[in-house]
Amino acid sequence: MDSKKDPMGRAIADYHKDKKADRLRVFSPMFEEDEIPLHTLFRTYDAMPGIERKALDMVKGKTLDVGAAAGCHSLVLQRRGVDVTAIDISPLSVETMKCRGLRQVYEQDFFLLKDQQYDTILMLMNGIGIVGTLERLPAFFHQLDEILAPGGQLLCDSSDISYVFETEEGTIEYPDTGAYYGELSYQMQYKDTIGAPFPWLYVDLDTLRHVAEEHGYAVELVAEGEHYDYLARIAKQ
Repeated sequence: MDSKKDPMGRAIADYHKDKKADRLRVFSPMFEEDEIPLHTLFRTYDAMPGIERKALDMVKGKTLDVGAAAGCHSLVLQRRGVDVTAIDISPLSVETMKCRGLRQVYEQDFFLLKDQQYDTILMLMNGIGIVGTLERLPAFFHQLDEILAPGGQLLCDSSDISYVFETEEGTIEYPDTGAYYGELSYQMQYKDTIGAPFPWLYVDLDTLRHVAEEHGYAVELVAEGEHYDYLARIAKQ
């Protein structure tokens, strides 16, 4: 990623430096303008939602933290003595994580990672969203074939956003687009830095389980959150 088109990284770097930052604005054709509270990317273990704490407590062995952002999860694990590597495509986020004391952190695209295997792969804060579309889920599982060690696990959280399409009568009416309802598009802006639009996937548990089984993986529901979110453990069948 070009650091000049890295709004999240710039916001993370500013917040790390000054403990404050301007708004990290988020745009989507489907929703009104939103923003990401920067302090949530720097939260401690005690301030994390139960789903994230559960995932961190389940970590075992050599661990990969995907889309690590400011490194809050990796820092918890590193302090526990876990052999953890953090990756992100944001160069400014990577530099910030290094400044925060993470020893193994790299600017790396998950789908291009090679020649390494991990006992645990973490994809938290809706991290599996980097898959982008249902069509790319098979490529995601093929990548797991390469980098997930025998007996290993992937811990990820996502959300079933069907509630967004619920009518006043209580029925669900999905958009007539032909696409899966959890496929969204986002764009971020921080100050005058505007990022490129990117796809993001929210996948319901049944759909994730169905595609996983087609590729030889089992999906276990570990925990459910308060906002239609869930934590899943994925492992080879």
